[in-house]
Amino acid sequence: MANYNAIKYNGFSKGSLILIKTLTASSSATLSFVNGASDVVLDSTYKEYIFIFNNMHPATDGIYFNFQGSTDTGSSYGVNITSAAYRARHYENGTNAALAYNTDFDLQQSTDFNQLIVIGNGNDESASGVLHLFNPSSTTFVKHFICRSNGYHSSDFTHESGISGYFNTTSAIDAIQFKMSSGNIDAGTVQLFGVN
Repeated sequence: MANYNAIKYNGFSKGSLILIKTLTASSSATLSFVNGASDVVLDSTYKEYIFIFNNMHPATDGIYFNFQGSTDTGSSYGVNITSAAYRARHYENGTNAALAYNTDFDLQQSTDFNQLIVIGNGNDESASGVLHLFNPSSTTFVKHFICRSNGYHSSDFTHESGISGYFNTTSAIDAIQFKMSSGNIDAGTVQLFGVN
């Protein structure tokens, strides 16, 4: 595991980031980080974990990049999530700039995968972002998360997506899975870091 000293992302994390695992998509249905499998650590070792996703590119046009958690080391993904979302956008032609609450991306006690951002599948279209997961091994409290990302939408605009919420469980979250809402992840990397 690599150690990245004194790095700060989105104003939330200070100190050392320990690179735990990098997964690279290549026409992949899912990318899964499961505690104890393939050198993945997602337990009480760290109080905060950060997932950095870079240039996620879908095989299907105009679909969502999603994530969900597991309490049974990846046997199933479907923990109750309550979340809130916003989106800021601006078209390439300078029109239709907007900042608004995004009801398409929020969940209310749902076991669905939470949508993070919409991505086009043009050759130059992708999305990147940072997902923070706080104290996933707690057996006392719910598990909070915050995600900020930016993507190239299939309708030729940039959009920043902000999602925050919690897994409504007092069981430990011991696996996180990423996937597209339809089709494969054509390309992109997701890195898992622990925050020292």
